[in-house]
Amino acid sequence: MKKPNGSEIIQLFESWSPKKIACMENDPIGLAIGTLNKEITKVLVTLDVNEKVADEAIEKGCQLIIAHHPPIFRKLSNLRTDTPSGKLYEKLIKNDIAVYAAHTNLDVAEGGVNDLLADALELENREILEKTYHEHLMKLAVFVPDDYADKVRIALSKAGAGKIGNYDSCSFSTNGQGRFRALEGADPFIGNIGEMETTDEEKIEVVFPHSIKNKVLKAMLNAHPYEEPAYDIYTLAVETNIMGLGRIGYLKQPMSLAAFAEHVKNRLNVPCVRVVGNTEETVSKVAVVGGDGNKYIHAAKRAGADVFVTGDMYFHVAQDAQSIGLNIIDPGHHVEKVMIKGVAEKMGQLCSERKLAVQFIQSEINTEPFIFI
Repeated sequence: MKKPNGSEIIQLFESWSPKKIACMENDPIGLAIGTLNKEITKVLVTLDVNEKVADEAIEKGCQLIIAHHPPIFRKLSNLRTDTPSGKLYEKLIKNDIAVYAAHTNLDVAEGGVNDLLADALELENREILEKTYHEHLMKLAVFVPDDYADKVRIALSKAGAGKIGNYDSCSFSTNGQGRFRALEGADPFIGNIGEMETTDEEKIEVVFPHSIKNKVLKAMLNAHPYEEPAYDIYTLAVETNIMGLGRIGYLKQPMSLAAFAEHVKNRLNVPCVRVVGNTEETVSKVAVVGGDGNKYIHAAKRAGADVFVTGDMYFHVAQDAQSIGLNIIDPGHHVEKVMIKGVAEKMGQLCSERKLAVQFIQSEINTEPFIFI
């Protein structure tokens, strides 16, 4: 087993929750405190970073904290150590504990906060509630001498091109003849300087998401025998890698709003919830957004939700939801704590597969600021 550095761990984390899918402008995600350029053997996973969490990390010998809520949400005008936040930063720095924040990118990611909440609520046939990210498909058409077509096809497939739904290595080929003349200074693979050359070629066409364009081109150029390969790249209208905020799905069995409220309390482990709507009404289709979902009540209604589960519901927004016939259950913002177990298990699995000797520890500190009487 290899002992990784912090950069290797975060590279794995961002393989499933990349920064580019964050959906809040200027979201302060990424490395917030410390350095990743060091050996990491223990990582503490937490919802929030406060002084008690810092003490927990110190006690358990962690060199890195992965948090959902950024510890530095707004730009600092100073770094005074006689303030609560300053004392926290000082303690983390003095104990060489780095802090990495994954905020709205973890909300959007497959297997992230909103999927974990939907899992907890046992929602079936789930879809994205509000699309926030997509890529366009691109197509590469490259002309290859017949004897090298398979080599180029295999290289393109290994680079991630040609994946369509549940299929990979997809491509289309047509045969024809290529014509060219090598000029002075060229080093032709086929033919001679100054002479017209005609050779049997295969036109290979593959599609791929825009994000791996450079990787695909590099793989093609490395596998291609020609000094100057001929190829075309097109941007297609087709969207791929569609991701978004929130999830919407169905309960295994319809139930009353009152019964569902109890279900939410039990499954999300909260002492109480706030409810908007007729508690005797039957609900089946459920939308969920972790954290503050006030701006998504209309998205939930458009998607046909009977009830919307989200936190921090404002008084007037609750009235708006009531007026459009959308039931609301507010279990609070802190239910995003589901990410602690989810991230620790996901990262533990990824590191185990790559034989990285690192332990992911679930924080036991309750960072809920409210008490319920």
